[in-house]
Amino acid sequence: MNGRTCQVEPIDSTRHGKALYAAYAADREGRLWAYLPWGPYSGPEELCARIDAVRASGVRPEYALIDLASSKPFGQASYLNIDSSAGSIEVGGIVYAPDFQRGIAATEAMYLMMRHVFDELSYRRYAWQCNSLNARSRAAATRLGFKFEGIWRQANVYKGRNRDTAWFSILDSEWPAIKIAFIADKFLPVSLRSCGYSQRIARHSDGQG
Repeated sequence: MNGRTCQVEPIDSTRHGKALYAAYAADREGRLWAYLPWGPYSGPEELCARIDAVRASGVRPEYALIDLASSKPFGQASYLNIDSSAGSIEVGGIVYAPDFQRGIAATEAMYLMMRHVFDELSYRRYAWQCNSLNARSRAAATRLGFKFEGIWRQANVYKGRNRDTAWFSILDSEWPAIKIAFIADKFLPVSLRSCGYSQRIARHSDGQG
């Protein structure tokens, strides 16, 4: 999936692992991993091992998010809970290096993954779930056009702590308006809306991902 500021490609531990570890190392307080069941990692070898384990499981396609300006990965994301018969799929396992959070490349990566799901794979439902305490993830889902559906109480236990799960979704009937809003910059943080992103993505919006 190719954009103007980023590329979303299948993750590979050999090509992406060390660079991702270096990018995540900017998070010295470990905030990236506060609400995730994995991380932080003791070194690039542990991150590479996890990437390989997820790939070998075949449970969820995982992707590296590549910054085209530097040709380096800045994050990762997955499709999961895939139910083709119901036309339902979820995006998750999202991690961005600190310098890219709420940035243009991260926003475009989410747009590219949405576009692939709706325009190319013809899914009916695109879901997002997060820890109900994760205010940043809940705000991100809302900013990106997902609608809040509710809370699953005591849905899981991660790292010895209870997790209530907040659920969000976009339906295929909602996607056309959301796609237009992406192209018009409406889902970018306010501080980035004058960066010319809309013109760049508009020229690319009908291209092959």
